[in-house]
Amino acid sequence: MKVSAAARGRARRIAMQSLYQWQMTDNALHVIEAECHVENDMDKVDTDYYSAIFHGVAKSKSEIDELFKPFLVGLRLDQVDPITLAILRMATWELKERIDVPYRVVINEAINLTKKYGAADSHKFINGVLDKVAPRLRAAEIGAAK
Repeated sequence: MKVSAAARGRARRIAMQSLYQWQMTDNALHVIEAECHVENDMDKVDTDYYSAIFHGVAKSKSEIDELFKPFLVGLRLDQVDPITLAILRMATWELKERIDVPYRVVINEAINLTKKYGAADSHKFINGVLDKVAPRLRAAEIGAAK
């Protein structure tokens, strides 16, 4: 069954919100996920993708953080806005784990989420960090695109 881009986009948005809540409250994943399903209309959401992102990021948070930390331009992890941090974690996870999704799509989706939910101009920060992370994780794909 083919999943629409819109359903994937909604999955990313809800995953970002769930990751934000997890970062801020440290509640159990299953509690946040259950609340998410109650509070959102999940009929038009790629729920498998949502779950993969949410649990994938939570499971490998430390490893993911290490992939983008060198590119935070003088900031410590605790200085990054929580929405920006959730989006960075999500996009880095996608770049690492979901090679079926083109790297440009991952970066574009992250920028769009940041423009809508992040702090002013934080989309530029996200773009700068992910532009440096992508070649490390997707060298073959980026090389083939050139």
